[in-house]
Amino acid sequence: MKKVGKVIGTFSATKESKSSSPRPKVESLNLIKNFGIENDKFAQKDLDKTVMVLGLNSYERSVENGVSLEFGSLGENIIFDFNPHALLIGTILQIGECQIQIMQKCTMCDHLSIFHKRLPKIVKDCRGLYCKILKNGTIKVDFEVYIKE
Repeated sequence: MKKVGKVIGTFSATKESKSSSPRPKVESLNLIKNFGIENDKFAQKDLDKTVMVLGLNSYERSVENGVSLEFGSLGENIIFDFNPHALLIGTILQIGECQIQIMQKCTMCDHLSIFHKRLPKIVKDCRGLYCKILKNGTIKVDFEVYIKE
């Protein structure tokens, strides 16, 4: 396996979370295959989209374009210190005991304009990647991320 970076933030949308607010920061994520993230309001929906990941570069691009955002605003569950958009669809990531597989790029979402009217265009190429859970486990900040080869 090849180390590509580490986790720098974890977030989960509870049933009480509003889509007009950033996803709340959590201490850890419990990923469950064929279910989703424990206690997340999107669990048991589309299993190919149960985890959304992105890199810190998505927020850096926003700042470069004059839009400062709180982490969690782009709808992510996990922020990495590397750019996962450089990886191919189908890539399997090992994070602690968990394995997730990149399934597709997130589509540009107009609801992001509640944070700033230009935001959907600013992050259109780095909004995030949807992943499927292949192996259960817990993910926390500072966990190392590897590509399974």
